[in-house]
Amino acid sequence: MKIATLISGGVDSAVAVHLLCEQGYRPDLFYIKIGMDNQDGLTCTSEEDIELATATARKYGLHLDIVDLQQEYWDRVVAYTIDKVRQGLTPNPDVMCNRLIKFGRFEEKVGHAYDKIVTGHYADTCVKDGRTWLATAKDPVKDQTDFLAQITYLQVAKLWFPLGRLLKSEVRDIAREARLPSAARKDSQGICFLGKINYNDFIRRFLGEQPGRIIEQETGKVIGEHKGYWFHTIGQRKGLGLSGGPWFVIDKDVERNVLYVSRGYDTQLQYGHSFRLTGFHFITDNPWSRTDPQPIRFKVRHTETWHPGLLTPLGSNDYQIVSDDPIQGIAPGQFGVIYDQEAHLCIGSGEIRVG
Repeated sequence: MKIATLISGGVDSAVAVHLLCEQGYRPDLFYIKIGMDNQDGLTCTSEEDIELATATARKYGLHLDIVDLQQEYWDRVVAYTIDKVRQGLTPNPDVMCNRLIKFGRFEEKVGHAYDKIVTGHYADTCVKDGRTWLATAKDPVKDQTDFLAQITYLQVAKLWFPLGRLLKSEVRDIAREARLPSAARKDSQGICFLGKINYNDFIRRFLGEQPGRIIEQETGKVIGEHKGYWFHTIGQRKGLGLSGGPWFVIDKDVERNVLYVSRGYDTQLQYGHSFRLTGFHFITDNPWSRTDPQPIRFKVRHTETWHPGLLTPLGSNDYQIVSDDPIQGIAPGQFGVIYDQEAHLCIGSGEIRVG
């Protein structure tokens, strides 16, 4: 079996390589370069990543190739991100990166020559009725199926996640015992293409600044000023520059460039019980034959919590979710990710819309 392993320079993908070699496989390793080196003055260097990936390859005597997908990433993911932000929405570029770049463009360019694509994602797959389904990881805190919820059936059928049945602590232990070069490296944070670039600095470069009012939702009073609605998202608490908080962003008026906020951890205005999903994408199949509401679990952001709710078709590829729990910070533009009732299978996702 020919195996291509995507390696990032982090501990997770290195442990995936180690586990494959322990089972007698000799995978080819690939580092996907997507950081925007010298793109419009932005620099997101990948030197340390490549150094550690090279050291891992050398440790196991494996071949490492660097696949440069910077331009494709710019065209397919960064442009999507800027467009959504300009509309006042909250995009998730990591979700689109997985579908369009890591398992999309890479497959077109390299992966088609391999039987399996291996990554260090915390996820799993299972076969049910002869079809491959995306399944959640053993570690609920690290589970990354929400970032994979837009991949296609052809992609999931080819993927292999060696870390899916391990806890993060177990992965760290394996890395230390195997003396992997990245064993002590901290987990990466934030959006995959930014690296050490500040998100607001990145957005500012493309959309600039446009001062606008911050209004208290309950009273209608102007209580501050922001530098542009595109720097803020529904549910945001930090970075508002307001005293006497906590303050939460409750709503945005894009046309008037206004942020609406509410104060206090217990304010009910930051919670919602229902929202729509547009353009819903099923990864494998639609498991429900009936059109009446289906009990599900779902996520609206990357957390360890799967919320219970009912999923109702609205026609075409649109659905409504009514939640049993009050959900904080339902942000239009993000992906609502749907799971079966046991939160074992990731069914798919759609873009959140409210109102």
